[in-house]
Amino acid sequence: MDWTVVQNSLPMFEKGLWLTLRLSFFGILGAGVLGLICSFIQYFKMPVLRKLVSAYVELSRNTPLLIQLFFLFYGLPQVGIKFSAEVCGIIGIIFLGGSYMAEGFSGGLAGVSKTQIESGLAIGLSRFQLARYVIFPQGLMLSVPAFAANVIFLIKETSIFTVLAIPELTNTALDLIGMYYNTNEYLFMLVVAYAIILIPLSILLTWLEKKVRYGTFGN
Repeated sequence: MDWTVVQNSLPMFEKGLWLTLRLSFFGILGAGVLGLICSFIQYFKMPVLRKLVSAYVELSRNTPLLIQLFFLFYGLPQVGIKFSAEVCGIIGIIFLGGSYMAEGFSGGLAGVSKTQIESGLAIGLSRFQLARYVIFPQGLMLSVPAFAANVIFLIKETSIFTVLAIPELTNTALDLIGMYYNTNEYLFMLVVAYAIILIPLSILLTWLEKKVRYGTFGN
């Protein structure tokens, strides 16, 4: 292991790390919003929209992110729609992640006790009020474990962005290996960079899960 090579590569990996974080943030944020919307459509069994959501979830979950990215970056320009590589990456994460988030949130919403719902109806809550004050907050709490798992999963999926030549962490490592052939050093830096992102995040999400599970959140 040549530590001089490792030291010299730090600025490039730092840039790749921040880009990975930025793309992950916007992708996961969009996926979370899309997942919430889809889960509510499924939960309340909205006509037509429910079928569209089911079709989207099946398509998204049963096609690889790699193929989705190829379609966005190489396919859409054929019909006059062109996005930058980074935008395609974010859209890809939103498209893939939205379906996983939708399933996770749907599981949480389905876990809300029927007694709670019946009590809300008994005191005269409207459908909107029932969703806002009863179903939504409890369903979100129950969805935390699935949400946490999806966040970790989607951050790791950003490594596939290398096929679009986006200079995130994996692409940075592969480019440096191709130029200088210091494979061990650059792969070591790649592992360290992902560990810097994922280990603290995993600890934080595990803490959040325990807080929610034992009803001590906010205490």
